[in-house]
Amino acid sequence: MSYELGVEQKMLKESARDFFSKEMNSALIRELEEDEKGYSPKIWKKMAKIGWMGLNVPEEYDGAAATFADLAAILEEMGHAGYAGPFFSTVVLGSSLLLKGGSEAQKEALLPKLAQGNHLLTLAYAGQAEPIAAADLPLQATAKEDGYVLNGVSLFVPFAHVADTIICAARIGSSAEEVSLFLVPKGTAGVAVQELQTMAADKQCEVVFDQVRLSRENLLGTAGSGWPVLQAVLREAAVAKCAEMVGGARKVLKLTVDYAKKREQFGRPIGSFQAIQHHCADMLTYLDTSALITHATCVQLAAGIPCDKQVSMCKSWVSEANRRLVGLGHQVMGGFGFMEEADLQIYYRRAKAAEQAYGDVARHREIVAAELGL
Repeated sequence: MSYELGVEQKMLKESARDFFSKEMNSALIRELEEDEKGYSPKIWKKMAKIGWMGLNVPEEYDGAAATFADLAAILEEMGHAGYAGPFFSTVVLGSSLLLKGGSEAQKEALLPKLAQGNHLLTLAYAGQAEPIAAADLPLQATAKEDGYVLNGVSLFVPFAHVADTIICAARIGSSAEEVSLFLVPKGTAGVAVQELQTMAADKQCEVVFDQVRLSRENLLGTAGSGWPVLQAVLREAAVAKCAEMVGGARKVLKLTVDYAKKREQFGRPIGSFQAIQHHCADMLTYLDTSALITHATCVQLAAGIPCDKQVSMCKSWVSEANRRLVGLGHQVMGGFGFMEEADLQIYYRRAKAAEQAYGDVARHREIVAAELGL
């Protein structure tokens, strides 16, 4: 398998790198962490104008019909730039759920608005931990003659406070065949959103559903079809998060090497010392192996090749490699790297959050072990 980026992906990466070099900087990253919305509507509109919101949306819904590998190329540059916003929740999660599970009428109603940047989506499915089985889903739906009643609390719902529609995964029973997806529009009675305080300041929310009445039109696709759709989208999300981590790791390596070249100790740059050189060499190794396995997995997903084991190998490896890479960066920079004015601490916090997202290292190792028959 070739690990070379295609022409389209190289062009996307270059254009994204140029865009974020002009639009994003350290001051803005810090400002958005404190901002109530958590993202810049101005930058969002510019991204929509370029066509990024509709990257994986088919042309009949005003999208660009790009591949998953194309989307990953953009995400890597977002990770490098430290971009914060509802792109992941809307494009990676939301549009994929609509495409895989929505009816034709729902796709026609929502995807064009999404592609134009006029509709924000997010996904509510997790409780205290990632659900391993359908019975672990925290939301319960009760069927009624005129629709459904939704109850429960979902945690770590990204950008739920600004989402126009929350897509919820809820169980009617305990089996996978009894899981359905629901569209919950903003302002629906019984829905309460509370922002959580997180290490990464990444606008994760708690969403409480208290006797939320939904009509049958709010059902995404067909009843009982939600679990396989959810699992397929979460597999993509895990690899998409790896692409973000690769971009962030690339930035951390640059920050570290630049610091090692400039910081002097005992009359010479610390980069001239063997221990520092070996740390940086290990960081590059972690970065390149992460980039290779991520790209290989993106290619398989884009081609529709079954790759559950590959996805879990990718997420477990990149999560741990990224943690070690950032840790080595801190060893090189010492106490300065932890100070608020240092950019390294931003990427450290993002790395810790990404490591837990869509299955942590232990969970994905268990999946790989199961694929080996253990």
